[in-house]
Amino acid sequence: MTENQIDLTVYSELQETTGPDFVLELVDTFLEEAPGMLTDLRVARADDDAEKFRQAAHSLKSNANIFGAVALAAQARALELEGLDGDPARDEAALTELEATFASAAAALKALRND
Repeated sequence: MTENQIDLTVYSELQETTGPDFVLELVDTFLEEAPGMLTDLRVARADDDAEKFRQAAHSLKSNANIFGAVALAAQARALELEGLDGDPARDEAALTELEATFASAAAALKALRND
């Protein structure tokens, strides 16, 4: 599962660059803050706030890229670039998919953290 959610080359390079202990801190911070970013996306969708939607998607994308969470970053990037859809149901579906991908990436990061 980890290999499908986290690019292990990126994760290993991060460990080499910053040190394993700092990576653990980064992972913990990401796991604490990412759910808020997902909430921000949902709130922005509900409020029809395109700028906040893009900002939250950008933040999630940037953070996911740090760890090599490629699928999560790609989905967040798509939301960032596309912005709010004229059909809120499409955004809701995309957000549900994003949340599922985050859950998988978070589980993979926790597994790496505990190795």
